[in-house]
Amino acid sequence: MIFKLLKKEFSLCLHLTCIMFLAFAAFVFIPNYPYEVMFFFSGLSVFFVCLTARENQDAAFTCTLPVNKRQVAVSRILFCVIFQALLLMLAGITAAIKEACFSLEAQLNYAGSTANLAFLGHGGVLLGIFNLIFFPWYFKNPTKVGVPFVTAAAVQFIVIALLIALRFTAPVYSDLLVSPDPANMDVKAIFFSVGIAFYFGATALSCYLSSRQFEKTDL
Repeated sequence: MIFKLLKKEFSLCLHLTCIMFLAFAAFVFIPNYPYEVMFFFSGLSVFFVCLTARENQDAAFTCTLPVNKRQVAVSRILFCVIFQALLLMLAGITAAIKEACFSLEAQLNYAGSTANLAFLGHGGVLLGIFNLIFFPWYFKNPTKVGVPFVTAAAVQFIVIALLIALRFTAPVYSDLLVSPDPANMDVKAIFFSVGIAFYFGATALSCYLSSRQFEKTDL
């Protein structure tokens, strides 16, 4: 049933920004730019998906189908997770291309994180934070999309600002995690693993909380 609901999401809820913002993985080619901002745009596409679904009365329509509310909530989250995973994958590909084609000096980012393995860990943390804040709040009342999105985005930007601050105030962080690959790959691999594990844990918890909230929602 989840597969059929995912098919419904792609057919009726897919917003153009979901595809457009995948191209923002190319942000890593911009010199001295806070690359983590690309993960904010992933959340923005989720906002447009949920906003369009609200205007089309998608929640009420879906709940008339022979499905339960838990499946409805989980399918929407999985739909968004697919695009988040694609963005992470594309960010990894563009980072690898930059490492192969640019000099070490050109790879350094003086405005934040370098496009390396640790940076992908940052992406996992930022996407996990968004999922954990936005979806449970959204499914508590699907007619109110703005406040959950603004709150989740604000926390994302606070974390991005913290990462940028660490770039300049914590020499250990800067030396180990901001250097271009393949330097310090053992530490970066640990950081990447922690970030991805956080993403999966936060998303799983978001699915659980969102499905419980949506069951209580009176449409």
